[in-house]
Amino acid sequence: MIPVLEAVSLTVDGPVATIRLNRPDKLNAMNLAMWHDIRAAFRYVDETPAIRVAILEGEGKAFTAGIDLQMMMGVGAQVRDECDGRTRENLRRVILDLQDTLTSLERCRKPVLAAVHGACVGGGIDLICCADMRYCAADAWFTIKEIDIGMVADVGTLQRLPRLVGEGMARELAYTARKFDAAEAREMRLVNRVFESPEALRAGVREIADAIAAKSPLSVRGVKEMISYARDHTVADGLNYVATWNAAMLMSSDLQAAMTAGMSKSTPVFKN
Repeated sequence: MIPVLEAVSLTVDGPVATIRLNRPDKLNAMNLAMWHDIRAAFRYVDETPAIRVAILEGEGKAFTAGIDLQMMMGVGAQVRDECDGRTRENLRRVILDLQDTLTSLERCRKPVLAAVHGACVGGGIDLICCADMRYCAADAWFTIKEIDIGMVADVGTLQRLPRLVGEGMARELAYTARKFDAAEAREMRLVNRVFESPEALRAGVREIADAIAAKSPLSVRGVKEMISYARDHTVADGLNYVATWNAAMLMSSDLQAAMTAGMSKSTPVFKN
């Protein structure tokens, strides 16, 4: 059963789930309910065999304005303890929990395609850096805003963005908080492709999702596992892991279905 969510909507159409940030009146500012909903939604996608791909997008005029400032202002009361050490420990646990919410996109075994239109601010960049691929509309703009409110971005941008766009560019964007547009995001390889409008973005990303969903689900899950592993390990470690993975997973019904379809020039059908 699809979980009951407050600040995110989750719909399933065939093998594709769409997870939509759903506080349009607040420009999808990421309040506490949204953080909890994001993790619950991606847990559901991961655990539901019939879902093969997830699309992440925003409702209304923007992808997200970033972390909700009211939520930030309430953190002090949430973590307060008469012992200063315990207050700091509580704050650390809050930050680690927010990090875990975004890591749920990487933990999800299914590919996650982020589709960005309008503003993608602060926590929004933390969020999309966890996706497998990122796409945007021509009206999209981005900024790592944390430096402007006197804090260090702490839920993933500084760890993931340098691996996507290079250390020098990531430092420039994080130090200055300057805005950059869709064309520059494509040039620095933050996004794979720019679509002319939000409508074209949704249609184009759905087409890509459908193409992925038609492939062997077991193989797609393996590819995600291998690329994510290789990012954080040596080439030798990655080669060893993929050899072990294929020793366990290669001789599958998906392999047989693909080979049979290839010989008969038909379209393979894979089990979930």
